[in-house]
Amino acid sequence: MGEVKNAEHFCYAEETKLAWEEGRLSADINEEQRKLTEADLIIFQFPMYWFSVPAILKGWIDRVLTLGYAYTLEKRYSQGIFKDKKAMLSFTTGSHESMFSADGINGDMNVTLWPVQNGILNYCGFQVLAPQIFWAPSHILSEARSTMLEAWRSRLQGLLEETPLSFTPSDFFDGEKGFQLKPEVHEKHAKKEFGLTVGTHLGKLLPPNNQMKAGV
Repeated sequence: MGEVKNAEHFCYAEETKLAWEEGRLSADINEEQRKLTEADLIIFQFPMYWFSVPAILKGWIDRVLTLGYAYTLEKRYSQGIFKDKKAMLSFTTGSHESMFSADGINGDMNVTLWPVQNGILNYCGFQVLAPQIFWAPSHILSEARSTMLEAWRSRLQGLLEETPLSFTPSDFFDGEKGFQLKPEVHEKHAKKEFGLTVGTHLGKLLPPNNQMKAGV
């Protein structure tokens, strides 16, 4: 509780920043931020809802990743506050993998993942590991589900040593010109077949599996 920064023009980001600075965030948010601060790796486990995270997880993101604590205008993307931490998505889908392909009815999963992996995790500076996707577990045999879990159990053993996904570094963009790619970056990639990332594609073909496999 306390006075708001601007009662005439309420801005959630600025108000939560002030509350964080003054120690006025609620106890549950403080506890979640404490756990996040102490963690080296954060795994977001959820069922994919409507091609995104469920509302309860989106609420956690909105309340916990506050301005000042999780990001600032100066500290974001590759210069982000959490650049020394790793994060990843682990989720189930209701559709089969083929439906989330480049020619599938749901569209390319790499495109679906971009808003969360780039717009939230990478934005806050996290080194984003490739997602663990459990494709349509409710539509497959129990033996296949057991195989999925065993693969996940095996992967967990070396998760901290994995190479993160590739995102375009902040210094590739010119902050004085609307954060557009610098001319020399454009020139360097002018003759390449694929764009830099799913989002920064330069009007070219999307780099295959850019949001699903490291090193691409």
